[in-house]
Amino acid sequence: MADGRFFSTTKKGEVAEYKNDLHSLDRKSQKNAVKRVIAAMTVGKDVSSLFPDVVNCMQTEDMELKKLVYLYLINYAKTQPDLAIMAVNTFVKDTQDPNPLIRALAVRTMGCIRVDKITEYLCDPLQRCLKDEDPYVRKTAAVCVAKLYDISAEMVEDRGFLDVLRDMVGDANPMVVANAVAALAEIQASSSGPVFVIDGAVLTKLLRALNECSEWGQVFILDALAAYTPADSRDAEGIVERVAARLQHANGAVVLSAIKLILHAAKYIDDAGARAAIHKKLAPPLVTLLGAEPEIQYVALRNIDLIVQSVPGILSHEVKVFFCKYNDPIYVKTEKLEIMIKLADEKNIDQMLLELREYASEVDVDFVRKAVRAVGRCAISLEPAAERCVNVLLDLIQGRVSYVVQEAVVVLRDVFRRYPGRYERVIAPLCECLEALDEPEAKAAMVWIIGEYADRIDNADELLEQFLEGFPEESPGVQLALVTATVKLFLRKPSEKPQALIQLVLSYATQETDSPDLRDRAYIYWRLLSADPAPVPDLLGDLLDLGGADADAATPAPVQAPTTHAAAGAPDVLDLLGGLSVSNGAVFGADAGRAAPGAASHLPVLLAAEAGKGLVIRGGVEREAGGQLAYQLHLENAGAGVPLDGFMIQLNKNGWGLVPQSQTIPVPQLAPGASASARVPLVQNPASATPALTPALQVAIKVSQLGVLYLADAVPLAALLREDGRTSPEAFVGAWQALPDAAEQARTLPLVIHAVPAAQASLEAARLFVMAHKSVPGAEVLYVTGAAGLPSGQRAQLLLELRFVPGQRGVATVFKAQETSLAPAAFDAVAAALS
Repeated sequence: MADGRFFSTTKKGEVAEYKNDLHSLDRKSQKNAVKRVIAAMTVGKDVSSLFPDVVNCMQTEDMELKKLVYLYLINYAKTQPDLAIMAVNTFVKDTQDPNPLIRALAVRTMGCIRVDKITEYLCDPLQRCLKDEDPYVRKTAAVCVAKLYDISAEMVEDRGFLDVLRDMVGDANPMVVANAVAALAEIQASSSGPVFVIDGAVLTKLLRALNECSEWGQVFILDALAAYTPADSRDAEGIVERVAARLQHANGAVVLSAIKLILHAAKYIDDAGARAAIHKKLAPPLVTLLGAEPEIQYVALRNIDLIVQSVPGILSHEVKVFFCKYNDPIYVKTEKLEIMIKLADEKNIDQMLLELREYASEVDVDFVRKAVRAVGRCAISLEPAAERCVNVLLDLIQGRVSYVVQEAVVVLRDVFRRYPGRYERVIAPLCECLEALDEPEAKAAMVWIIGEYADRIDNADELLEQFLEGFPEESPGVQLALVTATVKLFLRKPSEKPQALIQLVLSYATQETDSPDLRDRAYIYWRLLSADPAPVPDLLGDLLDLGGADADAATPAPVQAPTTHAAAGAPDVLDLLGGLSVSNGAVFGADAGRAAPGAASHLPVLLAAEAGKGLVIRGGVEREAGGQLAYQLHLENAGAGVPLDGFMIQLNKNGWGLVPQSQTIPVPQLAPGASASARVPLVQNPASATPALTPALQVAIKVSQLGVLYLADAVPLAALLREDGRTSPEAFVGAWQALPDAAEQARTLPLVIHAVPAAQASLEAARLFVMAHKSVPGAEVLYVTGAAGLPSGQRAQLLLELRFVPGQRGVATVFKAQETSLAPAAFDAVAAALS
């Protein structure tokens, strides 16, 4: 019966049953019991309590039973080190057994039991096994030395095991030699001093053993020989000649190790012709490796990539073998593409471009992007073929496939940088593709091209204006490109429209961004442009890399500096560029048009780090100057462990019909520990309003790395109160009397009002307008009104009566409105205004 039956039992109390069977006198029952114990151990059950019982089964001549017991010991010796000592005597006895298989099994198992208490008992048996008459025992003991060195390096050196290993390199049996070399190489990797030094005598021994070793033994020896430095050119040629036969081996690992050794030895051959002949011999075996399975192909391609960088011409005539097949996995295709780029030259570039053009029509989008990028890399690295590469990119752009066009734009930007002033004919087709650009990298590349060639593009200002329409929602990379490109446009075309554009973009970049890089760059440009016009072209020419042609351009008129800056304290332009040290804070100070880092502390925490997967979210709906509603957010990467980006927001249907103007949250990438504030403008949409006029607001925030996070908020009535909510006293009285008693609600607020004028000022600052004030016996009464904007565009007029005694706690507040559900929010708004 198959041993799989030992894994199928689910009986309870089986450990006691195992114990009984382990003490059985019947050898078959005992063996089956050990098998069941091993099966239970394999599936994760704790059978360590049977340790003494299993160890008792070691005293047997049955090889299968002994292997099972040894397997159990290896697994549990670490957790039961005291009990493991019980097995030492049996191990020592087994290392002297007449059967070499048992001797080898015992020393191998002792090496695998990584317990300090057993290590000291391993040395004497290991010493005997290293000099055993049977080669199988010796080769097993050689590997055991490396394991012992990992546990106790000092013990291995003191007992002379390293010297024994070095002697074993000259053993008559090639298996022993290979294992000794493998053990020495492993020890050398973890040792700071020289452990395995190959000289001429050792070289001869290893080359003699190479022909008789197993394939993996050959790999060990070839890798070790790669560290040998030939004495002279003749010595190197001898190594190449002895190893060349390994290039025809069926095992790819042997072939690659042989190539590694041959390339190393070829460096020491003086004759250039001989070196070239050797390199030529390496091409066929490398090509042969590409006919293996995809996984082996991938390993071979990674090695070929390194070889081609070291010896560029080694596969220059074999570029065809790296053309991708339709059924190649993507990881193989990617590596082939990398090698094709490195092999490109004037002879094969036409053939390669035809192939890359075919790849650009594949269905795999990522591979298509890599293919388009490969065309650009060929253009940049191979100047004589740049014209042909650009023509291919133009053909791809004409196809109007969105992701192909966007990748081509990015590539052509790099081509323009490599060959400035050439291929300007490409600009017109690129400008026709603006609508197809929706990826940040492609947009930034196109903006750079427009700015760089602003004097050659007639409608450059109109093209940049299209991008500027969505400036606040763009990524930081695109925003930086837009600022720089607009400054270039202004310097090259200092006319009225570019001046208006630069005022617009610098205002955006200094007042509506949370990116310090963008804001600081904008302030530098703004200060330079608003200073003395004479040095501006030279200074900005260096800053923007405009080149010599722009230095002779007409001097632009100064751009009006930000109104928040103190004109008298403006630093000199040269001082600004020299140290960026401004005492009045004009560039980096509080007048930067955004809240200081601590300004978000008033926002409540909507999502703590535990619930937000490491992201802390503060936020709330606020009304800005001018009546614009906005969702103010403060995001902190407190414990996500990775940079966060791609922030987006969505609001569920709510009582006020609030929806974001844009779902993108304009914040830069948040590194671990970083934080940023943002505002998301809101509008009221009747289609997104619920029938009930409640303050509840359900928010979903999406982060590229964390997924979607859900949080609950409430819309404060104070944010919805309008600036035009005041009515006349007569209208107030008429509305109050027209409303039924059912529309009235009352609450006493735990507030203290000391003086009527101060209370009136606080209420009106919150857009709650005092219509009348009268004194009654023992109290003061304020009649207050306000209007909240409804999703339908109508307004909800709120009527309030506040009765209080100055200096005493308690404000009796009466509320009346058609929308009675607003009463709790109205009471909260009054309390917030007077607190």
